[in-house]
Amino acid sequence: MLGVFSSSIVSPPDELVAAGCRTPSPKTTSAELVRRFLQSNASGVSVQIGDHVQLAYTHHNESPLRPRSFAVKDEIFCLFEGVLDNLGSLRQQYGLAKSANEVILVIEAYKALRDRAPYPPNHMVGHLSGNFAFIVFDESTSTLFVASDQYGKVPLYWGITADGYVAFANDAELLKGSCGKSLASFPQGCFFSTAVGEIRCYENPKNKITAVPADEEEIWGATFKVEGPAAVLAATE
Repeated sequence: MLGVFSSSIVSPPDELVAAGCRTPSPKTTSAELVRRFLQSNASGVSVQIGDHVQLAYTHHNESPLRPRSFAVKDEIFCLFEGVLDNLGSLRQQYGLAKSANEVILVIEAYKALRDRAPYPPNHMVGHLSGNFAFIVFDESTSTLFVASDQYGKVPLYWGITADGYVAFANDAELLKGSCGKSLASFPQGCFFSTAVGEIRCYENPKNKITAVPADEEEIWGATFKVEGPAAVLAATE
């Protein structure tokens, strides 16, 4: 899955900007990144949302243990990969039909978060149990919400393209070709929300997250880590 967002939606993370400046490397535009995704996935589907957002996904080479899904409801777009172990109880919690799958559940959970202020965003993700990564874009508020499970079982990466777009994908090699060293593994057990304005650990929301510059030979330019005694290292290859 792939989500590409202009700087009018999300400001490029300073740590990834610095990583790209410290070790300059070839990059491509966001449009070229999407084109490469669709070229390498014959069954790929792309969705353009206004002038500043593009989402794409494919079922090609999909793992049966980590299915991918896409849905849109009430101007909320969601890409989801993985499985929720507690989907049944969450359906009941949010008053959903038994046919509702993970991507619909996440949309409803996000709506509850958005409409029940000051509902803490870490509670929304903290209730999810399983292996997952998802990207939510709320067109009505231009809000982006991205999260990864606490064990990093579903890989997720983010980077900055040549034209300053922030891209999220489950394929590190795809992003490397367009983001160069402005690339990192999205830290497990964390969420990023433009409404909050930063990345946070949902298990320990008060713990600071720092980005450590990566060694020259590593694929990415930085590694995000959650500080504190309960720190969880960013997902590694």
